[in-house]
Amino acid sequence: MYRLFALLCLLATPSAAQDRAGDFDYYVMSLSWSANWCALEGDSRNSPQCDPEADFGWILHGLWPQHERGFPANCNTVQRPPSRGDTAEMADIMGTSGLAWHQWRKHGVCSGLSSDDYFALSRIAYDKITRPEVFRTLARNVTLPASLIEDAFLRENPSLEADQITITCKSGYIQEARICLTRDLEFRDCGRDVRRDCTLTDAQFDPMR
Repeated sequence: MYRLFALLCLLATPSAAQDRAGDFDYYVMSLSWSANWCALEGDSRNSPQCDPEADFGWILHGLWPQHERGFPANCNTVQRPPSRGDTAEMADIMGTSGLAWHQWRKHGVCSGLSSDDYFALSRIAYDKITRPEVFRTLARNVTLPASLIEDAFLRENPSLEADQITITCKSGYIQEARICLTRDLEFRDCGRDVRRDCTLTDAQFDPMR
């Protein structure tokens, strides 16, 4: 019994060691197409993000600390949590204050930054990428190859390379564009576990509402 307990402790140690605030290699910035999220989840939740007057396109889903393989989450931190005012101020790029709070609690606490600095850095990262305007002009639901989304981002961001962005899908919809950044917010290659592009050729893409 003692040997089994010791083995379990040894197996648990690497995982625990990874989840220390500030201990990570790079960031993954996740951009979510708001209309698709609303079709998949938001409408059923009556999310204010899905209000037709909200005018959201690519929102900031999150800025995630990442290891070369795997990622930390829910780290212990000595930093105070953000106030309601702090999270409300992020709703213009994150859709809702609730998403901002969730992202802080799961990912921001692993950055080693204060919540103010983490949200400030998230906004700088969001502003760093040019989000293709062509998708905002769609007037109806379309199906398209997922690779077309990546091509549009690469065209609008000449310094961004194919191995530095990945497109994900969910339930047949384009879900997110994930862009890999150094801790100084320079573009960098994504780790192998992040670089898993959606291969759908007929992914659903809804227009802005």
